[in-house]
Amino acid sequence: MSQDQSKNFRIAYHRGFTLIEILVVVVILGILAAIVVPRVMEHPGAARQVAAKTDIQTLVGALNVYKLDNFVYPSSEQGLDALVHKPGGAPEAPNWKPGGYVDRLKKDPWGHSYLYTHPGQHGDIDVYSLGADGKPGGEGEAKDVGNWED
Repeated sequence: MSQDQSKNFRIAYHRGFTLIEILVVVVILGILAAIVVPRVMEHPGAARQVAAKTDIQTLVGALNVYKLDNFVYPSSEQGLDALVHKPGGAPEAPNWKPGGYVDRLKKDPWGHSYLYTHPGQHGDIDVYSLGADGKPGGEGEAKDVGNWED
């Protein structure tokens, strides 16, 4: 083989994928997506509950830091807004951290505000969501989600 033929052979050998190879890969990916996506999307209610629990844990952590700085939790009247804006009224927040304890208050996965009480019915503080229906109690996706649960 001459040098020119050898060079042309190497160039032809490294051309890339054929249209058939690309189509086979696309079909395989389509089949996998058709099988996997419905299985992942079977339990959107459970996924929303897990997201609410994660948000609640974040809020409880921020409230604990607030208490470390200010020696008390915010009152129920001051609410979770005390994590974003310096609260007025009693109890005072003498060491409130400039910039707050969270960037903003998120809504729960169903579009409702998270609720807060101090003192709580289940402990020193209760942070919770009323679930999909926005009413106390409920089952399934409408079940209340709070920091008192595991």
